[in-house]
Amino acid sequence: MAIARLPSPCTAQAKDELHILQTLLDSLQGALDWPQAMQAARPWVQAVRDHPPPFWAMESLLREYPISSAEGLALMRLAEALLRVPDVETAVALTADQLGNAQFDASSGGPHQMLASLSASAIAMSKKFLPENEHESGLFKRVGAQTVVAATVRAIQLLGKQFVLGRHIKEAMGEAAAARKAQRGLRFSYDMLGEGARTEADAQRYLASYLNAIHAIATGNDKNGDSERDTTLNDGISIKLSALFSRYEDSQRDRVFAELLPRVWQLIEPAAKACLNLTIDAEESDRLELSLDVLDALAARIAQHHPQWRGFGLAVQAYQLRAPQVVEEVARIAKKHGLRFMVRLVKGAYWDGEIKRAQELGLSGYPVFTHKHHTDIAYLACARALFTHSDVIYPQFATHNAGTIAAILHMANAANGAPFELQRLHGMGEGIYREVMRNAAISVRVYAPVGEHRDLLAYLVRRLLENGANSSFVHQLTDSAVDVDALLSSPLRPATHAAFAQPIELFEWKGSAGRANSKGVDLAVIAEREPLLRAVAAARMEAVAEATLADMSAAMARLQQGFHSWTVTPLPDRAVVLRRAADALEARMPEFCGLLVKEAHKTLGDCVSEVREAVDFCRYYADQAEVKLATQTLPGPTGESNELHLRGRGVFVCISPWNFPLAIFAGQVVAALVAGNSVAAKPAEQTPSVAQRFVDLLIECGVPSDALMLLHGAGEVVGAALVSDARTAGVCFTGSTAVAKIINRSLAARDGAMVPLIAETGGINAMIVDSTALPEQVVDAAVQSAFRSAGQRCSALRLLCVHEGIADGVIAMIRGALSE
Repeated sequence: MAIARLPSPCTAQAKDELHILQTLLDSLQGALDWPQAMQAARPWVQAVRDHPPPFWAMESLLREYPISSAEGLALMRLAEALLRVPDVETAVALTADQLGNAQFDASSGGPHQMLASLSASAIAMSKKFLPENEHESGLFKRVGAQTVVAATVRAIQLLGKQFVLGRHIKEAMGEAAAARKAQRGLRFSYDMLGEGARTEADAQRYLASYLNAIHAIATGNDKNGDSERDTTLNDGISIKLSALFSRYEDSQRDRVFAELLPRVWQLIEPAAKACLNLTIDAEESDRLELSLDVLDALAARIAQHHPQWRGFGLAVQAYQLRAPQVVEEVARIAKKHGLRFMVRLVKGAYWDGEIKRAQELGLSGYPVFTHKHHTDIAYLACARALFTHSDVIYPQFATHNAGTIAAILHMANAANGAPFELQRLHGMGEGIYREVMRNAAISVRVYAPVGEHRDLLAYLVRRLLENGANSSFVHQLTDSAVDVDALLSSPLRPATHAAFAQPIELFEWKGSAGRANSKGVDLAVIAEREPLLRAVAAARMEAVAEATLADMSAAMARLQQGFHSWTVTPLPDRAVVLRRAADALEARMPEFCGLLVKEAHKTLGDCVSEVREAVDFCRYYADQAEVKLATQTLPGPTGESNELHLRGRGVFVCISPWNFPLAIFAGQVVAALVAGNSVAAKPAEQTPSVAQRFVDLLIECGVPSDALMLLHGAGEVVGAALVSDARTAGVCFTGSTAVAKIINRSLAARDGAMVPLIAETGGINAMIVDSTALPEQVVDAAVQSAFRSAGQRCSALRLLCVHEGIADGVIAMIRGALSE
């Protein structure tokens, strides 16, 4: 059984970002003199500005074309997609779409006018040759368009080449050797490009790539006589655990230890024997605890078989709220096993995804800092912590920020000679590090991506997102409009306000009259998962009696009476009842999740989503009712007062399905109730306990027992009788199209006024994929849409239309993902 190593990222304390920051600032008291760091960094920045990087360098591109501009977005989108598009037609369309929307100004001044001029020329050609409509399809147009696309592809390849050291490991090692001649003392950590595996074939391919790289680096060291027993002096490799196992997630913990660990050990053995360093790259926060468990298990085996090896390590992301605790836990694991780890401290590369995930899951807080300079503070605090554990940690500081580098050097001077190194990305920060390395005592390592240009795309986009914001140091470094002192100003000042709403406040940000977002559960956090597991074990289903014809007749009579008192209940009071029910349901999340697991056989993740949807329905319909059903003043002649009042119709029959026995059931019932109707609810016969528990909750929260009654039984018996009852004033139905047609005919055959039918029935959800789509994203989306909830959703993907140019690969990847 897993034991929590870290505090929950979304506890009440973790929500208070400013409280955490104050703790971090306190830890830096007396350890950092920022004015002194500024003094050291200022000449570095000035030297870079005096000798600006070439126009293709990242710093230059980001300054000339920031990603907040149409031109920057066009470059990023083309870099992300164009190289993998297999067919000319789509490549032409994509290029025309992106280049045509950008305004590259050839007349702009500045040191990068050359790039602007080239870009503008390309646009001019695009206007002439790229087809603007379907009629321009002659040979000249097609040939011209292909020429422009070929030129654009070449430009993107050249852009990619700036950030990939080599297409394969031997080429990369050759480039590294050349770089070392220019700057003695450089070390390298090679990153074999690739995203997380989706299939077992992917995982095996990445494993082979890592093994090949390790053997090549070791062999190269031996041939050149560079082999050192000190791993800090040798090159190394960075690996991504999600690339080695497609199900690297907490829910698959047993498989992770049974299948992933042996693969990592296959890499550790040759790396340890060759005294190379091997670093586990950081990934998303939901894998953080799991990664530490993997680290601990591998450390135990290293201590047994390679106790003298000092090259094993991991990356720590400073933007994580729990980064300081991660540093402490890593030090504890190292001491426990008598080892010394390498720890690469980075700012973090998945910020956008972390924010989005927390919002989608309705977490009580974010797992990362929401202000950029808060991450800077955390980085410095973690740096100091790494120095304090220099007996068991070899710190590696990955940063391109001149102020941060100067601050680290200041801390290092106070650390009594503790060894450490600085790191930069290949293709970035060369100017700053050229100045820093004038001090030969400073060790610098280059993080060097290796792979084909098509494998670079996701990596490059992450780097652009990470460094492309107008506020980033890399973006402002060569911008003479930004004062050097302003660029190097102290980050040690917490923000006075939140960057944006907390996830649960998403719909009511800054005083807007929105509803509260439903609270979710992070199942990757043990403390949040445990209450649900206990509730599943304790869940009990109760037997229910099926309604007879007499029961149904009596219920309809009672509901008809109850309608008269409920419908005159003031609308605000009815809305309050729904909001009260939402709060109660949210508080009883574990109980309802346990029941859904036992009775509906759902996964915990689907259970949490369903309870949240029911909570959202309660709040949404309460809010909508107060707007849509409020008294409306109508126009009229002078002296008249005309008002429109909307009232309930009477007894509504609500018939819901088994696939969402809480959410759909709740949505139908509460919508009818808040509109002033009484409700005869007929749940699916497979899931009566869930419906019974929710009806009990509504009555506890203020719905009169004669305004809501639950009637169990088969649809063809109970449902048919309720629909045909003359007292039925409306029907809500979710289910098959065939049954909906039967209900419709039954209601249409009745004499008297028309009885409304609100029906949600079957359909075919289609996904259309062109050849610009990233196959990994297509597979993730298709598998989730088609097979989550076992595919039993009206919105589940049924028809996948994929461009023929990528269809075979996508289908093979889907098949492989499903087999895992």
